[in-house]
Amino acid sequence: MSAHDVSYLEGKGSLGKTIMSWIYTVDHKKIGVMYLVAVLTMFFFGGLFAVLLRLELFEPVRTAVDGTITGQFFKAGWTEGDQVVTSNNFYNRLFSLHGTIMVFLFIIPSIPAALGNIFLPIMIGAKDVAFPKLNLFSWYTYLFGGAFALWSLLQGGVETGWTFYTPYSTTTNWGNVTALVLAAFILGFSSIFTGMNFIATVHKLRVPGMGWFDMPLFVWAIYATAIIQVLATPVLGITLLMIVFERVFEIGIFDPALGGDPVLFQHFFCSIAIAAISFLVWGHHMFTAETPMANAIFSGLTFLVAIPTAIKVFNWVATMYKASIAINAPMLYAISFLFNFTIGGLTGPPLATLATDIHLHDTYFVVAHFHYVMMGGTVFAFVGGLHHWWP
Repeated sequence: MSAHDVSYLEGKGSLGKTIMSWIYTVDHKKIGVMYLVAVLTMFFFGGLFAVLLRLELFEPVRTAVDGTITGQFFKAGWTEGDQVVTSNNFYNRLFSLHGTIMVFLFIIPSIPAALGNIFLPIMIGAKDVAFPKLNLFSWYTYLFGGAFALWSLLQGGVETGWTFYTPYSTTTNWGNVTALVLAAFILGFSSIFTGMNFIATVHKLRVPGMGWFDMPLFVWAIYATAIIQVLATPVLGITLLMIVFERVFEIGIFDPALGGDPVLFQHFFCSIAIAAISFLVWGHHMFTAETPMANAIFSGLTFLVAIPTAIKVFNWVATMYKASIAINAPMLYAISFLFNFTIGGLTGPPLATLATDIHLHDTYFVVAHFHYVMMGGTVFAFVGGLHHWWP
């Protein structure tokens, strides 16, 4: 390191000053590192729950999770009255916590908030993001939402799954659905703040002379993700808030017993997507609940969104053709990403086809498709980026 280089990881004298310099920092690199530590911690907890789920499914009858014993470590109400914890409903809690942590606390913020914070300003020649203080606030919002989600575990957990499908999520008295839904709502604000910051940074802080088509592909990817975060996350957040209102004030929004419509929740929740066309395909999650005309439209749109996705895959493969490839850890993760993401993509058309989706709906085929896309499309790319850019 030369005399002119300054490490953002260097301490500020005493341990107390060093800690305070991180707590109050507005340096995008430090905030990115804090996001990185947080999402990897959440990845550990989510993975731990996944291991327990797999142990539970490893052999029939025998249980790997003794819910009656485990419940003693949590809220006393878990083992009292009608809410006695059994291995079955504790499995449901693990399932719900695994999905909630992996989706809201790891998948969504991992690449944009962690790697994006560290590298996006550097790649466009900016000194920092457009709103450094908002960047720090988004980190604390994420931290508070994550702590609130883990606190809900001590309050009984939930059995609704990470999708919080109604009317069960609005009527069940098991656990503390309201707390976990509020945690997801808070996490949504962190995602929105980060997206707004990145959009403003890309528009206003590019180095002079850098046009749109001069930006690295990683910046383009983060920019596209930021647009989705700003436009789609409010829909999800308002939907989750509606669940809280219905549970607390008994307003008939989703519960049929109160005059609500449970399918309306699916329309709101499933509109989260990955690109412009994908904003129109949320209905492919709902083929068993929709009208034939709506199903036909959503089926066609789902096949349509597969076209740019396939073009991207062919583009990635063609990029490697006759290239000078170094088989190192980042490249191995990139190749693994291609393989797993392609498997996830190939399992998509059967689910977009009405005749087959009716039979595959809510089966392990859907679980496998989802995990190939999420693990292959996010986790392998995230870990590959860590190996490539690790300081």
